[in-house]
Amino acid sequence: MGGASSVPQNSIHEFTVKDTKGKDVDLSIYKGKVVLIVNVASKCGFTNSNYPKLTELYEKYRAKGLEILAFPCNQFLNQEPEPSEKVVEFACSRFNAEYAFFQKIRVNGPRAAPLYKFLKAKKGGFCGSRIKWNFTKFLVDKEGRVIGRYGPSTSPLSIEGDIQKALSAQ
Repeated sequence: MGGASSVPQNSIHEFTVKDTKGKDVDLSIYKGKVVLIVNVASKCGFTNSNYPKLTELYEKYRAKGLEILAFPCNQFLNQEPEPSEKVVEFACSRFNAEYAFFQKIRVNGPRAAPLYKFLKAKKGGFCGSRIKWNFTKFLVDKEGRVIGRYGPSTSPLSIEGDIQKALSAQ
């Protein structure tokens, strides 16, 4: 894994992640966009309360520059056992999710995805540097800086004001 000098320090735009087909996606494509990053799971108790509201936010603010990046995660009670492609199929067919989905990742522990290590380092939460559960949300500004962290029980619609503020910032 490289030394400290290879660890991005300031922006999600310095990361590359894998899409659901295993292809690299350079997150610099989101420069100038406000990004909401969420770890998702189809069998979680928060699924039915989060997915529809994420879709609602995306439909409302997509044209204004909001992007949602969903990362399936199976670290919490095996609540996302399906492969990434099935997760997308589920979210799209059941919740009309049209935002970006990526390969299943780990968000905690030594094998956590580098992006999530970065997010947690920039915005600790109630559980410190750990992700508490599925549907933890990170809000990222147009420059790729983490500006907010919201717990699983926080409705995506309740952070609409923070999203609007980030979208209107120059």
